[in-house]
Amino acid sequence: MVKPSGNLPKILLLGDDENQRVRKVAARLKPQIEQFAEVVLCDFEQVEDLSGVDADLAVVLGGDGSILRAAHQMGYRQIPVLGVNLGRLGFLADLSLEELPEVLVDICAGKFASIDHLMLNCEVFRSGEVVNQSLGLNEAAVMTGDPFAILDVDLYVDQEFMTTYSCDGLIISTPIGSTAHSLSAGGPILRKDVQAFVITPVAAHTLTVRPVVDTADRIYELRVTSPHPGTSLVVDGELICPLEAGDRVRVARSEAKFQLIQVPGQSYYQTLRKKLGWGGRLQSRKSD
Repeated sequence: MVKPSGNLPKILLLGDDENQRVRKVAARLKPQIEQFAEVVLCDFEQVEDLSGVDADLAVVLGGDGSILRAAHQMGYRQIPVLGVNLGRLGFLADLSLEELPEVLVDICAGKFASIDHLMLNCEVFRSGEVVNQSLGLNEAAVMTGDPFAILDVDLYVDQEFMTTYSCDGLIISTPIGSTAHSLSAGGPILRKDVQAFVITPVAAHTLTVRPVVDTADRIYELRVTSPHPGTSLVVDGELICPLEAGDRVRVARSEAKFQLIQVPGQSYYQTLRKKLGWGGRLQSRKSD
């Protein structure tokens, strides 16, 4: 392999060291990457503020959780991400460790395409003031919490009252998040490049209530008139803050866009078939 001439791209090497393989794999990969790029930062504790780091792209080792955390670390300054799957499911980290050497040279030479994906801004208003603001890649959810009784959540779309959900929680997810918590709650799968949000109730107490898909150009507001002591806002699986009576949770499209490198030979439906085990036909049991 010949080292390219000119300015080398600057790379972040990221991962979660709770996965015992991460540091071992990183130690093996780093010399290979440095043949074609400059590794400007390694962060395996996922604590660095990456929004101010000068880099061209990030290589994330692990699973979707590690990529999710990296997106949060980058904040409103997102750079292209290449996910290398060391986990289990891996909808975002769909490149295997064995496949990485084949694409590494082209990626470091800038011969890659990255696709922008929708992110959301989530704000909590209390007495007219913003008391919390979060950036999300997967979803924002109001969850019932202790004592885990049914919760009534009012939903407004562009300030128009839509309905009241009696449920264990209400999720507003991005297309990327449609294969996460929303999918587990019975929501639909959206292509990752669709510009829409999915509204999915968790264990709704009405049989006619179904998930709703609407454009990402609208503003969604969740209100809980009578929250439980443990009722909280959760963004991308992280507890953000408890909610009080009168709080308004506003969800809208973010200016930040998550950038995922498109790996040659990989496609969206191929990933779904592989990760969700879509066989395409029923298998009959042979008799003895």
